[in-house]
Amino acid sequence: MIFIGTGSIMIDSIHNEIGNIGIGLSFGLSVMSVVYAIGSVSGAHINPAVSIAFWVNKKLITKDLIPYMFFQIVGGILASMLLFFLLPESKTMGETLVKCRDWKVVFIVEFIITFILMFVILQVSDKSRNLDRFSGIAIGGVVAFAAIFVGPISGASMNPARSIAPAILINDFSYLWIYIVSPILGAVLSVFVYKIIKTKKIL
Repeated sequence: MIFIGTGSIMIDSIHNEIGNIGIGLSFGLSVMSVVYAIGSVSGAHINPAVSIAFWVNKKLITKDLIPYMFFQIVGGILASMLLFFLLPESKTMGETLVKCRDWKVVFIVEFIITFILMFVILQVSDKSRNLDRFSGIAIGGVVAFAAIFVGPISGASMNPARSIAPAILINDFSYLWIYIVSPILGAVLSVFVYKIIKTKKIL
């Protein structure tokens, strides 16, 4: 996901042909592909915030949480290193940057879009709803529209690993905490809201 998604940002910085919609679709389609490719093997979390939310929801055991998060971050770093090698002329590493005057706006935006993403993931991963065949389309669709909609404001991270990896390569950690804390809080809150709604049988 990071190789394709941030790679599209880097290529756009060189050739200026992909654009915001193309970048959003690159992220969304790559996530969709991963869900269908390895969803039945590992759950295709590829996102520490999602893994933590599943742990809070007791769908991921404690001993598996750290390895999941470790390899998600390591995978992101390796993807970013490969992109750095392949595209040295790029003006960016696809890093997530605060693109408005008020960092609080970025925090809120990342919180909301991660909340929505996790809510959709919980819906389609609920075996009782029999939505497995649509899971990749639904999750990838959320990632795509979020990236297109708020990408110009926050970079639409929704994923600490996606932000940590480029930050390490460019050695800029100034606002990284936002892209770690906000998605985790949004994903965890989504679990509690989903449980409340499901308990009341609204869904």
